[in-house]
Amino acid sequence: DLQEIFLTHFHADHFLGLPGMLKTFALRGRDETPLTVYGPRGVRELFKQLRPFVGRLPYPLTLVELEAGERLERGDYTIEGFPVAHGSDALGYAIAEQGRPGRFDVAVADELGVPDGPARGRLQAGEEVTVASGRTVTPAEVLGEPRPGRKLVLTGDTTPSPVVVQAAHGADLLVHEASFLAEEAERARETMHSTAAEAAEVARLAQVRLLALTHVSPRYFGPELADEARDVFPDTVVPRDFDLIEVPFPERGAPRLVKNGARPPRTDEGREPAEVPMIEPQ
Repeated sequence: DLQEIFLTHFHADHFLGLPGMLKTFALRGRDETPLTVYGPRGVRELFKQLRPFVGRLPYPLTLVELEAGERLERGDYTIEGFPVAHGSDALGYAIAEQGRPGRFDVAVADELGVPDGPARGRLQAGEEVTVASGRTVTPAEVLGEPRPGRKLVLTGDTTPSPVVVQAAHGADLLVHEASFLAEEAERARETMHSTAAEAAEVARLAQVRLLALTHVSPRYFGPELADEARDVFPDTVVPRDFDLIEVPFPERGAPRLVKNGARPPRTDEGREPAEVPMIEPQ
């Protein structure tokens, strides 16, 4: 079961799905698995206002208000909120994995007499090992340069911002809103949103590997936003419902869009299963 939800801000299109989703969890028999909702300052007040619609829930619900720059440790990765330009207290989120050990040099390990098995695993974990000859082998002798982990950045709603450029620097994937085309740049500024070209410029300055445009106005179909953005940053995609983006480790290839990668499989009768209520990442 889903255990954490992150809200970027409190405009209606970013939280109205919550009451129905929380009640659906209850109707499906969730009664023990806790759920935590994170968001900027005001999330507790939001839930006070939603209480008549949510009612009592049979599972534990915790509300956590985050400050910009606050970092949540999740073992091998972190989640950090950063301020975006969409009214007071709005947050984006950067998810970053810890760095990884360098590539293990099998040939050097063989020369040093490191046997196959647990000893090599300990070296990769950063421990020294003693081989049959009595020599102590250190990780630095058999491992290459440390390799970076993956980084994913989600802006939520925002105008183009140098803070976003900084937060997204070197990201494997930047998920940036693009509510308008350049012809609507003035309206984008008035409503504190971005055009596709502006999002692409953020991606270019941040030197990300792939840009995914979201929060697309229903007046657009998607290709026109992609075309505008690709004039500035070629590695741009516009995902649709049920699309996935695969983010491999850098040495294993570039991030890529998988069309319909999350679409439920068809049943034996050839019909798709009943739709399960979902909520997009905020």
